Amino acid sequence: MTDAGVRGPQPRRGTIHRMDNVAIVVDDLAAAVAFFVELGLELEGEATVEGSAVDRLVGLAGVRSDIAMMRTPDGHGRVELTRYQTPPSREGDPRAPTNTLGAHRIMFAVDDMDDILDRLRPHGAELIGELVQYENSYPLCYLRGPAGIAIALAEQTS
Repeated sequence: MTDAGVRGPQPRRGTIHRMDNVAIVVDDLAAAVAFFVELGLELEGEATVEGSAVDRLVGLAGVRSDIAMMRTPDGHGRVELTRYQTPPSREGDPRAPTNTLGAHRIMFAVDDMDDILDRLRPHGAELIGELVQYENSYPLCYLRGPAGIAIALAEQTS
């Protein structure tokens, strides 16, 4: 008899390969796309989705939504922007504090924080707190993006 802990972990059949995307519901799809393009993401594609499979998947009846898939420059991360035509989107608190339960924020590594902030402000971006030098290592900030989502930016310094 052998001890599984001595041999190391056994392969599992149902494992995660990668995180594919994060979905964000917005009320103005074009403005959200423009914001994320300005941030540096690329528009991968747009589509309208509807039908019984979509209804069953998301647990709502009569779904018709427009989506835009945004891809990070490295090709590994994606943000799905969704605008519901039907049923209408439910209002959340777009100014919820960062300690609110649920999804907290999306973080992006950037190479020039000041340039990114200057480009995003005309698209409605507002700092949540301050731009700080985190533990003497790298600049970091939180800002509000489309639909009030919190976005963190970390400037790579090495």
